[in-house]
Amino acid sequence: MNEIKYMYLKIVIFVAYFSMEFSYAQGKEYEIRTVAFYNFENLFDTIRNPKIYDEDWTPSGARAWTKDKYEKKIGNLARVIAQIGRDENPTMPATLIGVAEVENRGVLEDLVRTAELQLIQYGIVHFDSPDKRGIDVGLLYDQQHFVVLHASSHPLYIYNQFPRKEKKRIFTRDQLLVSGLLDGEEIHLIVNHWPSRVGGEQLSRPNREAAAALNRKMIDSLQRINPQAKIITMGDMNDGPFNSSMKSILRAEGVKEKVAAQGLFNPMEKMAKRGYGTLAYRDAWDIFDQIVFTQAFLQASYESWTYWKARIFQKPFMVQAKGQYKGYPLRNSSSQPGFSDHFPVYIYLLRKR
Repeated sequence: MNEIKYMYLKIVIFVAYFSMEFSYAQGKEYEIRTVAFYNFENLFDTIRNPKIYDEDWTPSGARAWTKDKYEKKIGNLARVIAQIGRDENPTMPATLIGVAEVENRGVLEDLVRTAELQLIQYGIVHFDSPDKRGIDVGLLYDQQHFVVLHASSHPLYIYNQFPRKEKKRIFTRDQLLVSGLLDGEEIHLIVNHWPSRVGGEQLSRPNREAAAALNRKMIDSLQRINPQAKIITMGDMNDGPFNSSMKSILRAEGVKEKVAAQGLFNPMEKMAKRGYGTLAYRDAWDIFDQIVFTQAFLQASYESWTYWKARIFQKPFMVQAKGQYKGYPLRNSSSQPGFSDHFPVYIYLLRKR
């Protein structure tokens, strides 16, 4: 009997020890922060602004955009944001969220005041841009973990590419630069929404290449000040990881081992090779929504914020369940607001405690 008790005691001690070791091995005392980007697809309020083309997004406009529809759209977006990153970090949603297609600061204020998000205490960085549709980019940040040190808006000067027409500027989204402290460590974020493919991919390509050149210039300027600057550029590029804007101009590399000092790594390239996408057009998927960052995030020691992995956020409630567009993102319809025609993307950063 004593031998049985002794054996039982050994088993209990072993299980307890193993459980403690397993927990430590799993956690390894790492902090996790999530950085995300989400194109909100036409987040307009219901108020007519004569300075922009928002007539459709009013109660009397073509979209019959009422208060009820607007509030439903806001609630849908809040539902998504509240869940991004919780798979690996259950107690904390995304710390930093770049956003696109927002009409003004007011719609972001309404968003962060929703029941799902108000406890997170998101701060907002937003500048009005000259985009003819009246849509801008912005940044939401968890004020408990990120402190803004600098924010600036950088205009993109591009002109029409149509032959035999008078040269005119195309008014599009500015690029947003935010520098700050992520739990005490300096990082820089650039939020983008590059020019669309109106007129066709080939004809509009120079516009996105110009956007990439501006982006590269901003990154180079930060790296001249600090060659080891931790920079994240993210957004709806309206190009995939293999287009010339990303590969030739921005010079983003899809293989970690090939990223040179001060180079850029694009984890979305690997996803694209595997057939994943953030949006679909005529049954063809692509990843226009991308998060790219400098080599400084690829350190092996995890003594400072280090890249861990990237994901596309896609839950069943965000997807068309039936009909011609089954499997596509559940976007706005003529009668009901949806979520977006894009799925959000995100990356995890790790750091030893």
